[in-house]
Amino acid sequence: MTEAQFRRAKKLIRKLCANCDNGNCLLLDDGEVCVCPQLISYSLLCRYFRAAVLPADKELFVEIMNNTAGKRCSECGAVFIPSGNRAQYCDSCKKKMERRKTRERVQRYRVAGNGLEAEKARNSKAFKTQF
Repeated sequence: MTEAQFRRAKKLIRKLCANCDNGNCLLLDDGEVCVCPQLISYSLLCRYFRAAVLPADKELFVEIMNNTAGKRCSECGAVFIPSGNRAQYCDSCKKKMERRKTRERVQRYRVAGNGLEAEKARNSKAFKTQF
């Protein structure tokens, strides 16, 4: 784990780990106070942490576990867990790209529509002059 990943993991442990009581591990408590090993080491020692706590932060889970399910966002390069096999963007970029593509599609539609209207007007004038 890198330093940044370690800090994020420590925050998760303090917030979400049911076995961490003020920095002490309840699973390892045999009458003496035992410091949670996950809080003091840069490796993944605790199975409970890997199974229950780490999946709460999806990005950290992908980074630490080197999960093949993770992808990199085409826009910003962040690691994310895709909702389907065609996902290209993380959640924050997904909305931005959706708006951008909608704007471009509507602009193309308007340009094509204005061209058709002008063509229709020319055709109707030509039709009227023939009769």
